[in-house]
Formats: sequence, structure tokens, C-alpha cells
Amino acid sequence: MYYKDLREHIEALEANGKLIRAQEEINKDTELMPLVRWQFRGLAEEDRKAFLFENVVDVKGRKYDIPVLVASHAASREIYALAMQCKPEEIMDKWTRAQRNPIAPELVSSGPVQEEIHKGASLLEHGGLEEFPIPISTPGFDNAPYLTCANWITKDPETGARNIGNYRAMIKSQRRTGICCLGTQHIHIHWQKHHQKGIPMEAAIAIGASPNISMTGVTKIPYGTDEYAVAGGIAGEPVQLVKCQTVDIEVPATAEIVIEGLIPTDYREREAPFGEFTGYMGAEEINPYFEVTCITHRKNPIYTAFISQFPPSESSKIRQVGSEATYLKTLQSNFSLAGILDVVFHESGGSAAYCVIKLKKFHPSMVWQALNGAAAFASSYPKVIIAVDEDIDARDPDAVNWALSFRMQPHRDLKIYEGKTSVLDPSTAPPQASGQERVYPSPSGASSLLIDATTKWPYPPVSLPRKDFMENAKKIWKRMGLPPLKVKAPWHGYSLGYWTEENAMEAELALKGEHYQTGEKLANTRVKC
Repeated sequence: MYYKDLREHIEALEANGKLIRAQEEINKDTELMPLVRWQFRGLAEEDRKAFLFENVVDVKGRKYDIPVLVASHAASREIYALAMQCKPEEIMDKWTRAQRNPIAPELVSSGPVQEEIHKGASLLEHGGLEEFPIPISTPGFDNAPYLTCANWITKDPETGARNIGNYRAMIKSQRRTGICCLGTQHIHIHWQKHHQKGIPMEAAIAIGASPNISMTGVTKIPYGTDEYAVAGGIAGEPVQLVKCQTVDIEVPATAEIVIEGLIPTDYREREAPFGEFTGYMGAEEINPYFEVTCITHRKNPIYTAFISQFPPSESSKIRQVGSEATYLKTLQSNFSLAGILDVVFHESGGSAAYCVIKLKKFHPSMVWQALNGAAAFASSYPKVIIAVDEDIDARDPDAVNWALSFRMQPHRDLKIYEGKTSVLDPSTAPPQASGQERVYPSPSGASSLLIDATTKWPYPPVSLPRKDFMENAKKIWKRMGLPPLKVKAPWHGYSLGYWTEENAMEAELALKGEHYQTGEKLANTRVKC
């Protein structure tokens, strides 16, 4: 059985030694996120954990009886696997099965997320949005607390198809938030359709649902696909939903908090700056805003936040794994490219801008099919897409840089793919430029760089000792009690197709100490200058 709610997930984190319960008083506005940030700047990934802050105050000295959970979904790949209920090496397969075998959600009459209901005259009886200890993510730069683990649920007004997406939400008052929805993000498409019809858009924000909801919410799922069904595919069972109180939206029955309301389509207002996944402050935007009509929550709810901003972060890890899974499935299945072995989004690029495709090349055309397919998958990212051979570790920047350095020629193996949109990328246009110019700069939008860094013909062997000699040396290393090795590929030499019988024979002679024989042979083949 999958986790029925966030609380079962917290139990699993604690049982696996992946949770820190912080009982010391912590200021949500100045201390909470900086404390969690340190593990992304000072610890190895495998040592990172989720934090549950149980004694939270704000800058005005207010005490909250609601704890704050951070980094519970993707502080590391191991924590991500716990959220998926599988081993780290099984994540890709589980994602592929979930996309190929979605399970439709089921509507139930009630759920714990509606144990307390605040609407109408009672909407502000607990302070509205002030009831919750929403942290400031980038103290000293953000202009407000923001919802970060905010799963927005909206509907296409023409088809009724639902979308779940994770978008930041600036807290503007007790009953109003901003929302960052740009370009061709699915919620923005919904907003545009409502705008064309001249009607406001109903929406709901689910916070603290079972982790499969957020996993799908942050992942690029094709437009029109019900993310609840994909989340059901992850769980292996239907997601249970309840109807909202004031809008025609269905939300997870076991979530911790749901915020219902309307997004006007006749006006927009300024939103941000906010620390973004690019590693820079997201510029001010003129964006829609959200007017709260109802807040429901469990008794004694748990507030959940993602830590994003400078990569690596929880945001980059959760985006990385989901994006890798959806791109891998699309290239393998939808584009019928059987040679695709791996798709990697590097966290240094926010797990969005920098993508490496590892493939077994059955035909030269496969490389450009894969590169063009990855560029066309989404309207914005990736910005840099590199194809590498099967012997390259696509997850190791050193290995990728090696391929870039010696397996491609810029005049022949680079292409620019134009017509892209840009999301929060400060290289697109100056921050003071208009929003449209930043999203789709004239005349042809943003672009992607496509690089074929595969070998084009047989290469000499890799210049490392042969595998048997490296394995023997490793045994000696251990016997000598030397420090544990973190092995990087390639760690031994191997043939890449160009190695003659004479080359091999000479190498064997050297191993027998008979290299003078080669010297004598070469003396007999001198060429006059």
C-alpha cells in the first residue's frame, strides 16, 4: 500500500534515518530556510535529510502550533526514492510504468483535509493565510513569504481536463496571493482561455498531500493528462479526492491544507522578486493574483515547503528525477528510439537548462532525432542538450566535458534551435525589460544549443590501464589500507574501434619486457627526411 497521507511518509523518513526533528525555537522568517540551506552547501547528497520544525515563531514573536516540514520529498535521491516507495535504481522504471499505466482517481464524500472549514464570515477567524507558518525562502531578498510546495489545481474551461502544477505564491494579504505562471505553462494556458471567455478561473492549492501528488505536480506531464491519474500510477491505486467547498475543483482527501479561490482574468498585478531555481533572484513580473474564498485543513495540520533557490536544492532534485523519467520515456517510446540509454538533467542547470542524452548509436540520424526531440518536448527548457556515447557517464560533468572536448567539432556538430520561450532565465533579457521580451525575446524567441558529442568514426583506445591491471591494482589498494575509492568512469582503458593487430602485439611485447624488439623493428622502417 502507498502512503495514505503525508504523515505516513514522515514516519517512513524517520524509520529510515532521514528526518531531523528540530525542537529548538526557530524563526521562520530569518532562520528556518538558512538552516536547511546549509546541508545543500556543506554536505554530500547522501547525508542530507528532511527537517521537521516543531517550535516555530516569526519576526514579530508570534508562536505557531503548526510544524513546518522542509526537504521531505527530494533532499536526496534516496529521499526521493522513499517518496516513490522504491529503491533509487528503480525510480526510472516506476516512473515509466506510472505514465504508461495511469490509474484514474476516485471521488469520495469526505476526507480529513476538510476537518476544519473556514469560509464566508468565518474565513478569517484564524487569520486566513496568517494561520500558517509560511517561511521566507531567501531572507534579505524575498519581498514576502511564499508558498513553495503549492500544488495548484485548475481546469481547462473548454474540456474540463484538470492540471496540477507547482507554482510559487507570494503572500499578499490574509486572503490574497500572487502566482507565477508564465509562457506556455499549463496553468497559464488555462488562465488565457478563461481570459478569452471573460470569466475568472477557479483554482485550489493543495499543501501537504501524499508525495506522489507533488512528484507529478513538478514534472512535465503532457498537456491534457490528468496528473492525478499519473500519481495513481505511482501509488498503484487511485488517489482519493473530495470536492472543494466553494469552487468546482477536486483536491486530495488526505492533504494537510487546501486553499480555494478565484484567479481574476481582468486584472493582474506585480509579483516577486523571489529566489529562483536558476540560482538568481526571479525578476518582478506582472502576473495574475489569487483571491481566497475558503481554507480547509486537518486538525493540527503540518505545513510543507520545498527549498528551492540556488542549485542544488530540493527543487532541483525533484525536478531532475521527474524530468529525466519523462524525457527518457518520451524518447524511447513516443519517438521509438531504442538506443536511448539515459537522460540526465544536471542540477547545476537547475535540472532544467542542461541536459545530456546517453545513447547507443545504431545510425547517425539517431543523434539528431534525440536532440531535436528533447528540444521540442517543452517550450522552454532544456537550453543546452548534449548527446554522448554509451561509454560516457552522462551524470559526471568531467566525462561529459571530455566528450565535448574531443568528440565534436563546433563547425560541424552544433546547431541552434530557435523559437523557444524562456522561464525565469536572466540571460534572456535584462531584468527591467518587459515581461514579454523576457519570455519570448524578439524576433525569434529564446533558443537551445544542440551538440552531437558522439564519436563519428573509430577512435583509438581510452588512455587508461587495461581493465585487468586496474582490477589487480584495486586489490593492492585495499590491502594497503588506503582511503575508500569513489570510482569514476572510465576507470580502465578499452577499445573504441581503431587499434591494429600490430598495436596490440607491441603492447603485449612491452608487458613481457621485450619492447627492444619493437625498437629494432622501428629502426628498420626509418624514413629519410
